[in-house]
Amino acid sequence: MILAIDIGNSNVVFGLIKDRKVVHKARVATDVKKTSDQYWMDMKNVLDLFSIPVGEIEGAILSSVVPPVLNSCRTAVKKLTGKEPLVIGPGIKTGLNIRTDNPAQVGSDLISAAVAAVKEYPLPLLIVDMGTATTISVLDRSGSFLGGSISPGVKIAAEALSGGTAQLPGISLEAPAHAIGRNTVDCMQSGTMLGAAAMLDGMIARMERELGEPVSVVATGGISRYVIPMCEREILYDRDLLLKGLAILYENNCK
Repeated sequence: MILAIDIGNSNVVFGLIKDRKVVHKARVATDVKKTSDQYWMDMKNVLDLFSIPVGEIEGAILSSVVPPVLNSCRTAVKKLTGKEPLVIGPGIKTGLNIRTDNPAQVGSDLISAAVAAVKEYPLPLLIVDMGTATTISVLDRSGSFLGGSISPGVKIAAEALSGGTAQLPGISLEAPAHAIGRNTVDCMQSGTMLGAAAMLDGMIARMERELGEPVSVVATGGISRYVIPMCEREILYDRDLLLKGLAILYENNCK
């Protein structure tokens, strides 16, 4: 069994993976002030929660978009397991042909998701990841990573709207009953949630036209499951896509 850790801007996700299948998963809030000992306790608590002995962990792999937390988690993994974790970054064998202007700038989370998506979904393919930011990654017919788009996440957009205005309240991220809101909260939910769905529909259509052929679309990330039901475009949902990619990368580089 391997321990796969995805360090995002909002959450650190711990996945316990056996034979490329995510058997257990837990998440804690990302905190740059936490020490390696505190992340060690988080990891130990996750193993205890699922009654997994530390000795069953044969190795670990880390993906991070938060450098300070990466260092703490890497140290915590070594303290917990006695093994040096594999860290996604330059020099890792991904099997992807990355055709961006600067491949080194592509986030490790995007790479991990793309590695899994190439294995499981038909190409060409768009990968939507809705978390702190909303990203769309584009893979062409050959599986090459072409690039994509980055926009503010739904939660950030909602918080900016209520925090930056004097009379607009905070809202829950729920689907509105109608596009035309009849009160302030309904109007904000329409603009935030339906607006996010419409953005995805529009971006998918534009990217598809640029590629010149129909594409498949798969979504991941915590907020995706609330938004994609409102999209007009068919979008598959794979909540564990990134962890699956980490499992594949571990096999490719450590076995």
